[in-house]
Amino acid sequence: MPLKVSLVSADAEVWSGEADLVIAKTIEGEIGFMTGHEPVLAILAEGQVRITEPGGNKIVANAHDGFISVEHDQVTIVAGNAALVS
Repeated sequence: MPLKVSLVSADAEVWSGEADLVIAKTIEGEIGFMTGHEPVLAILAEGQVRITEPGGNKIVANAHDGFISVEHDQVTIVAGNAALVS
């Protein structure tokens, strides 16, 4: 069962969908999330959020100034500023 992921900025939803893996940079370093991960609440540092969808497609976004919440296979990333990298 994949993760349910929501990446939002202060003024818009940047991306949402299902993922097998989410990697983001926190103030304590990079952290990765897969199905079954323990609950986490972390401060988002400036850097990239890398999302791997089921099937292997990769989504990359630049994000900073916010937090990451993980609970019950739901990953929520709230950033003051976030945008997809083309």
